[in-house]
Amino acid sequence: MTGPEPRRRRVIRKVGNWPRGSLLGGLSEGAREEMLGLGRPRQFTAGETMILEGDRSTDVFLLVDACVKVTANTESGKVALLGIRVGGDLVGEFAALDGQPRAATVTAAGPCLAQLISQDAFVSMLRRCPEVSLAVNRAVVNKVRWTTRRRVEYGTFSTLTRLARVIVELAWTYGEPVREGVMIGVAFTQPELAALVGAADPTVHKALTVLRRAGVLGTGYRRIVVHDIRRLQTFAGLGDNPLDYEVPA
Repeated sequence: MTGPEPRRRRVIRKVGNWPRGSLLGGLSEGAREEMLGLGRPRQFTAGETMILEGDRSTDVFLLVDACVKVTANTESGKVALLGIRVGGDLVGEFAALDGQPRAATVTAAGPCLAQLISQDAFVSMLRRCPEVSLAVNRAVVNKVRWTTRRRVEYGTFSTLTRLARVIVELAWTYGEPVREGVMIGVAFTQPELAALVGAADPTVHKALTVLRRAGVLGTGYRRIVVHDIRRLQTFAGLGDNPLDYEVPA
């Protein structure tokens, strides 16, 4: 994933057009408006920290138009990329729900607009609105399932298969249609992608080379374009639905 950065306009997801799988995307119009009415708007620039691991704050961020990276420090002193969140998602809800220190750091991957919601306002909303409460519970479960899938795959599949599965999910969740196929609308460094896959950087580099030579995807500076999603799903050992494999209940 090297070479000059392509000159292109950054595509911003229209406010109000959230992924169906996100918190806002799955709410009714009334519940969505209630959520958006909580708190106050905050803007962040690329690289700015929104939440810091270990901090005792309990505020929640409702991402309105954003892309953020969730990271945590490992015992070996490295930084692990735990996930990506975009507009429509919620971050910081764990600390708001249990009052424990922040488990991860959340950093803006680009210009971000979010609603900063206090713990009291967030909990009050959950108590008075069953639809939002259920949606938040579902979002938390989805995050746990994603982590569970990664852990199961670490001891079961090759790096190539794990890489293909992660890219499939990223393409389906954050993909932007382009002339060459589907561009993953999140800027990754190769070490960050390796952290998501749970493999060493050189091993992921070799797996990316295999996929490039097969014509499945193309990579540039912090950029991945999937040319053939169906072949990628074959490398991932998946069917037409990228999430049709079993996940522990």
